[in-house]
Amino acid sequence: MVKHYADQADGLRRLFARERLRVVSFAAGSSGVGKSLLVANVASCLAQLGKSVLVFDENVGRRTIASCFGMTARHDLSHVIGGEHPMTDVLLGVAPGIQVLPAAGAAGQLGKLNEAQRQALVGALCALDEPPDVILVDTSAAHPLGFSPFGLAAHDAVVVLAPTPASITEAYALIKKVSLCYARRDYRVLVNGARGEKEGRAVFGNIERVTNGQRFARLAFAGCIPLDEHLRRAATLCQPVDSLYPESPAAKACRALASDLLDWQLPDEEVDGLEQFVQHLLHLSRHIDPVAIYA
Repeated sequence: MVKHYADQADGLRRLFARERLRVVSFAAGSSGVGKSLLVANVASCLAQLGKSVLVFDENVGRRTIASCFGMTARHDLSHVIGGEHPMTDVLLGVAPGIQVLPAAGAAGQLGKLNEAQRQALVGALCALDEPPDVILVDTSAAHPLGFSPFGLAAHDAVVVLAPTPASITEAYALIKKVSLCYARRDYRVLVNGARGEKEGRAVFGNIERVTNGQRFARLAFAGCIPLDEHLRRAATLCQPVDSLYPESPAAKACRALASDLLDWQLPDEEVDGLEQFVQHLLHLSRHIDPVAIYA
């Protein structure tokens, strides 16, 4: 009996000591800016900080989060929603502290689910053995609505861009489109492949000035990941750069981003836990106007 009460008290202490769930989406105006590789590396750094990380991955083909860890996704969250496979068949434990949930098929269906399917989604996610501390969403630019409901439901939206005119233009277009159509006003900008901090800040300054002039969004600098051969080498070996080359500039930048991410201010309400996140996601999905994004 004493042991029962001790276990119960320990469980309550862990429950109330647990930090609020943090949900961060990563988006890009186009493919080819290294977004998925960055998400995988940030997830690894968060796990090294002792956080349990769940990654929703909307990508298909060779550029998936699972592939960054040398694994292949055979099923999708849509198979759980449809009752074809249990969550254990879909969820991938790619590294200690990191689970990947392939969700490309489910992302485009969320607004069309019936009540039974919505309950199946909520039940499957809320029955995870270990609720995540952080959810990272690797959104796809190919979403039929132009921007993922997963991204809209997140606390923070990080727009990844490369320091090239085309990438900056595409990122600006994405921010403007989502701001005007979905009323999301706040974004963080991450510059990938910068030749130093000075170039990264200069790129951010340019896009911030144009955006501020139009007054449709507020931007914050999320940092920059330097152009670093170690990142490419680690990716070729399907390993996080902080594991293989911990002293490399890219590894240090990814660790700094992961640490900063944990200090970003959370809103006072809305998404507080995993179930609240899923319910918020479903609510947004049902109320997105599929015409607005193309207006």
